[in-house]
Amino acid sequence: MAINYIPLDKEKHKDTKVAVNNSFAFAKKTHLAAASIKEFAQLASSMPIVFIKDPKADRYHVVAMLGMEQNQNLFLASDRWKGPHVPMNVLRYPFDVRPDGEKLGVYIDDNSELLGDEGQPLFTESGEPSEYLQNRQQFLGDLANSEMMTQRFVKQVIELELLEEIQIRLLYKDGQQRNVTGMLSINEKKMLELPEEKVLELHKSGFLGAMYAVMMSLGQLNRLVELSKETDNPIQTMQLSSVNAQEQKQEQKQQQNDANNQ
Repeated sequence: MAINYIPLDKEKHKDTKVAVNNSFAFAKKTHLAAASIKEFAQLASSMPIVFIKDPKADRYHVVAMLGMEQNQNLFLASDRWKGPHVPMNVLRYPFDVRPDGEKLGVYIDDNSELLGDEGQPLFTESGEPSEYLQNRQQFLGDLANSEMMTQRFVKQVIELELLEEIQIRLLYKDGQQRNVTGMLSINEKKMLELPEEKVLELHKSGFLGAMYAVMMSLGQLNRLVELSKETDNPIQTMQLSSVNAQEQKQEQKQQQNDANNQ
């Protein structure tokens, strides 16, 4: 059933309860989750963090990779989450925080299977938010603040032209080969060439540490390879490369061929 986020309403949802469990079944086919800068350090120890571009809105987003292909969450290859950290944008479900007039409002997926007659109540008998809902509202507020900071971080990375396109080459156990493209990461060489005053500014804003977390997180691609062993077609080998580096190698090879033909 399609997701249908509607404003949380104490009259409409006065008797609604939310089933609380750690199965995260709703994310079974989620291969990318929005990543929030507040959790970059934790995410980097569990899963790759990459940038993707939304061609429709001409905007860049930071996401955590949960799988190597669409509709595949390798952290949920079995019945429980395989990892020490769950992205905040997975934990928030079935809630979301969105602009509501001039302020932010709490929304809920009215079609979620987590809603029903059993679980944690959203409101008390007097119509006040329950303790569970108060905790969720606090969490959503923290997430909203972190996402605003994330947007500033992305804007800074774009302005400094630090992104480079990357490509992942996969070889599966059945012999199938696949290239995973459309992702970007921080170019360390460009970052190291930044003026000292800009580096200091990035450090004070917390953005420098975030950049290193993104770069280091690519090492967790190996974790996805390991998790794939619980699937019907495990990944046998994985190779990560910079698209720019590949283009340079092809150009050098062409120049060498041209020289040999002269």
